Amino acid sequence: MTFGSVPIRDAEGAILAHSVRPLRKGRVLSAEDIAQLEAAGVREVVVARLEPSDIGEDDAASRIAASCAGDGVRIGAAFTGRANLYATAPGLALIDAAKVDALNRLDESITLATLAPFARVASRQMLATIKIVPFAAPRACVEAAAALGEIVKIAPFRPMRVALLMTGGSAKLMDKTRGVIEARLASIGSRIGLERRTSHEIGALAAAIKEAKGCDAILIMGASAIADRRDVVPAAIAAAGGSIDAFGMPVDPGNLLLTARLEGKPVVGLPGCARSPKLNGFDFVLWRIAAGLPVGREEIATMGVGGLLGEIPTRPQPRDERPAALPRIGAVVLAAGRSSRMGANKLTTEIEGKPLVRRAAEAALASAADPVVVVTGHAPEAVRQALDGLDLRFADNPDFTKGLSASLKRGVNALPEDCDGAVVLLGDMPDVSAVLVDRLIAAFDPAENRAICVAARNGRRGNPVLWARRFFPEMLALEGDTGAKALMTAYDELVVEVEAGDDSPLIDLDTQEALDAYRRR
Repeated sequence: MTFGSVPIRDAEGAILAHSVRPLRKGRVLSAEDIAQLEAAGVREVVVARLEPSDIGEDDAASRIAASCAGDGVRIGAAFTGRANLYATAPGLALIDAAKVDALNRLDESITLATLAPFARVASRQMLATIKIVPFAAPRACVEAAAALGEIVKIAPFRPMRVALLMTGGSAKLMDKTRGVIEARLASIGSRIGLERRTSHEIGALAAAIKEAKGCDAILIMGASAIADRRDVVPAAIAAAGGSIDAFGMPVDPGNLLLTARLEGKPVVGLPGCARSPKLNGFDFVLWRIAAGLPVGREEIATMGVGGLLGEIPTRPQPRDERPAALPRIGAVVLAAGRSSRMGANKLTTEIEGKPLVRRAAEAALASAADPVVVVTGHAPEAVRQALDGLDLRFADNPDFTKGLSASLKRGVNALPEDCDGAVVLLGDMPDVSAVLVDRLIAAFDPAENRAICVAARNGRRGNPVLWARRFFPEMLALEGDTGAKALMTAYDELVVEVEAGDDSPLIDLDTQEALDAYRRR
């Protein structure tokens, strides 16, 4: 890759390395851009140009992300050389640390950052980020990174029916213990299926353990801490036919935890700290059991690094320290118009054997947007029939004759309150793809002043457009046959253009002539 300052007249086709208002860094400069900058008095710009041995930043990030993502991982679209990996379900992050290190040693242009191995994650939480530091990476290094294969995957939590056995102690203490354990299990999608309270004696506890054999896991809280492998709890497990795997763990609090097995099912002798809702060693073991992972002596022995939990601050995290996650973006497909310029209902007109509106809806559904709301108005039943079988939400707009703004408001109001934003698609655009929608979502980052993401082709803005939730009140105040694009002028500093790579953002079929021309392509 070449990099440096060049006269503005020599910059066409190069990548703008530093923003020059109104153009942002990373833009491939067109003839129109050059003319605009010259008119503004710009004489030189810093640019980058790729060489045959390079792979562009987005392509490189996408290739590496696709190769290292395993089961339970969603790959975010690449934008500005970054591709993120997200969990598709709650569980534990399984990270191949050796491969992470190997990848990061390949070349300074390629970086991969992940969560810690066995980190507990929620659905949609970010697991890893691939970032190409300059505007391109050496092809050979990208290929070597991709050849490393799977690096990140999820072991999802499985719902379990758990037995809770408690010995001795007061009823009040046992009730408190049950409440804490019940809450822990509920947080990972499991439940207490059997509870028994017995005396703190080997025989009584062994009988309860045998009764619990049908459960997915057995948790035992003794009246006193386990002091030795020959103590009451481990002795009762052995008397019931079980075998001890490990006693003691290098996690504090949680040192006095015991793991065992009975007919292939996990049994855990709980330390006293399991009565507390605070993070402790029992959580590490419980999560692995729920994820279907082994927790024998070998696994327990690896928990010491990061196991000093008592020194972790317990104060609540500020809002800006929440785990990074895939933004919750809803999609609104506008399909309420009368098709007055077409002379017939264009939305149900078939393109390559598929209704026009169905193409737009399927693109939204195949993307990371969720949910997808279709706004109907004119001929609503015909539109619904064209979308039959798709997992959509519908919002009817009886005021569709009042123009586009009425449909936009219906769609925005139909989105869940936890949506971070909305991508608005027009139902008459045949070539908009899920890939383009995902690139808009990847570009979305209000903290980086990317709160309005608009699909574009060579600097010409089109559709779809992604709007942050902060703009919803102003969108709901619109009137007449106008969309929200007027807001782009008012908030130009928050707009980012997302290059589509084709003309899809500019193609809509408003007339029969446009439809005929599209079919003749």
